[in-house]
Amino acid sequence: MPKKVVLLGSTGSIGCSACKVAEDLPEEIEIIALAAHGSIDKLAEQAHATRVKHVALYDTSKADALRSMLASDVTLHLGPQGLIDVATLTQADCVLVAIVGTAGLQPALAAIHAGKNIAVASKEILVMAGEVVTNEARRAGVTLLPVDSEHNAIFQCLDGHQGGADEISRLILTASGGPFRNTAAADLEQVTLAQALKHPTWEMGRKITIDSATLFNKGLEMIEAKWLFDIGMDKIDVVVHPQSIVHSMVEFIDGSVLAQMSHTDMCFPIQYALTWPQRKKGGLRPIDFPSLARLEFLAPRSGDFPALGLARAAGTTGGTLPAVFNAANEIAVDAFIHGTISFPGIWKTVEYTMSAHHTQSASELGTVLEADAWARDFARKLCS
Repeated sequence: MPKKVVLLGSTGSIGCSACKVAEDLPEEIEIIALAAHGSIDKLAEQAHATRVKHVALYDTSKADALRSMLASDVTLHLGPQGLIDVATLTQADCVLVAIVGTAGLQPALAAIHAGKNIAVASKEILVMAGEVVTNEARRAGVTLLPVDSEHNAIFQCLDGHQGGADEISRLILTASGGPFRNTAAADLEQVTLAQALKHPTWEMGRKITIDSATLFNKGLEMIEAKWLFDIGMDKIDVVVHPQSIVHSMVEFIDGSVLAQMSHTDMCFPIQYALTWPQRKKGGLRPIDFPSLARLEFLAPRSGDFPALGLARAAGTTGGTLPAVFNAANEIAVDAFIHGTISFPGIWKTVEYTMSAHHTQSASELGTVLEADAWARDFARKLCS
């Protein structure tokens, strides 16, 4: 019996890769519902290919156009409630949340309350509301399955480990270093959008590619790791690994290190998350070790790229500060894309927004959402 999966954010890069994984493993994975923001041509194409009976569309203005593209037996769910409707389908075993931004938070919580395991590919869910989400998952007895390659790597390294956090010395997240890992600090002020979008290893969307260039992506992952693995920020480190073959590592107190390695293809972590707790043979290419010329590991330039320090401060302080860190970065990245601030202006905006915020407890979702809205408004004014 294949695992029945709901895919939120199906038309993005993660969603498309998840569809490919399901296509390669039809006896193991069945996609039963798709959801997207507004890419109706791609969504309709996916609906025909997967033969789902449920499709959700966030942008209600395109509902009539999408309806005309779907088979008559497909139920169309609309708006924010539509995402919740498909995320809580009775027959679903797992919900993969790959929606960019805060729109994935409410359907993720609804799915948890409905007893569904969650495959997490949206950073905002845990960075913004890690305390709420992990507490609710614990109460519901559901598993949070990481899809980010770095967290999935740690999840694999810890799978079967019975010793608990006391036996872990460090979680080591690897970073490609982005396109500017060798750029002099004095030259960062002149970085253009085109340069920031030229990632040396991965092909990703604009927001995450710029986050990789600033190292904010790694900062967000540090905060995610805190919640996913219930570990202190002082035990989470970052190392630059330009080849992106080692996706992350776990160092234990006896000095032993376990690492997970694979090609730079998001289908690897997606497949493991969707087939867990088993491994299945799909269409993924194994590593040819003799072809690897070398594997390098370098210390990150934390002084020139302050995102890691800001993330550590946000994650250590906790409360609503991680939500502010995330929201201010989203606004700053958008401002850089539109040419209203410089590349270093991204981290300057985040730092100033964090310093102006009065941190509160994040045990209530409403407080988290208020902090998110405040940070966006504050950062937007800074960037205007």
